[in-house]
Amino acid sequence: MEISATGHLEVRITPSDVGKRVSVRRLSETGAAQEKFTDTVGVLTSWDAGVLMITRRDGQSVRIAESALVAGKVVPAAPARRRGPAASYEELARVCARGWQPLESERLGEWELRAAGGFTRRANSVLPLGDPGLPLDAALAAVRRWYGERGLPAYVQTATGAEGTQELLCAELERRGWVREVTAEVWTGALAPVADRAEGTGVVLSRQADEAWLARYRRKGVSEVALRVLGGAPSVWFATVPGAGGEPPAAIGRCVVDGRWAGFAAVEVDPGRRRQGLATEVMAALARRALDEGASAAWLQVETDNEEARALYTALGFTPHHTYHHYRAPEAPESDDRNHETDAVTGAHRHTRAATDPGRSPAGDSRPGGS
Repeated sequence: MEISATGHLEVRITPSDVGKRVSVRRLSETGAAQEKFTDTVGVLTSWDAGVLMITRRDGQSVRIAESALVAGKVVPAAPARRRGPAASYEELARVCARGWQPLESERLGEWELRAAGGFTRRANSVLPLGDPGLPLDAALAAVRRWYGERGLPAYVQTATGAEGTQELLCAELERRGWVREVTAEVWTGALAPVADRAEGTGVVLSRQADEAWLARYRRKGVSEVALRVLGGAPSVWFATVPGAGGEPPAAIGRCVVDGRWAGFAAVEVDPGRRRQGLATEVMAALARRALDEGASAAWLQVETDNEEARALYTALGFTPHHTYHHYRAPEAPESDDRNHETDAVTGAHRHTRAATDPGRSPAGDSRPGGS
């Protein structure tokens, strides 16, 4: 907290600091024998009518009454990383997008509209890296029209928690009734230590997802669209640990090599074979192949409640880089036929999850399909 020369805490932020990362302390309990305080760090997304809104790294918004502020200051945009590869949010977002490509895309200014027949939100959402070239309400109306023409719900993928992420856009979407359905994290780490963790001698690598690989993949009945998304990236490798006696594989994984980056996904293990190091074997084999192709850094995506996968990736040297979210457009009021400008700012919240939302995935799975 900011302390003045006289030793007193001071509030050194104003409404002009909206959009900056701040650290504030507020009085959370009064009237007790000892007053209690709460500290909050995040991006100041608004300061209106005596109320501050601060978006934390995980995307959660905190409302703070101006009258409760005890201290506050602007802090650096992101903490320094102590280990792992350095990367800006924009670089990593583009790499992740190339690793899970849609079948169709269109530009709206600097936004990319992506569609793949509804297979996963990542391939069927807007990636808003920059200015859409229109006022926000008009841009969101155009987004809704584009997805509506394809019979798909409109999603916008945003991020929080790193320098250059989109806390302000998240706040604007929430004000317009867009509903956050999924939150996950992108983690990064050095590639060589992953390759050194296991021999991977029992892992078979292939350029295509064959029937055996698909038999273990948690999305059953994979369509031609899904196969094109799975295989459509700069340099894709599929890993399989064969099962015994014609059974489905004991473990699988997918890796995309793109310049210095290797992206891991679909790391899945037979529930009866967990805790045998198979996920590590799969990732080590894929990491060695990525190193051979010139990669040196790695990324993966993991949902916040997948504790076993997070423990595995922590042990392999990965750390969180940023958090990403998928916001779904609110349903249009029935009385509003074609007024898309109104659609962008009104409508009831949608409380049901999308049809593409999967159930709980196995341990060691970075859960790429549902997000």
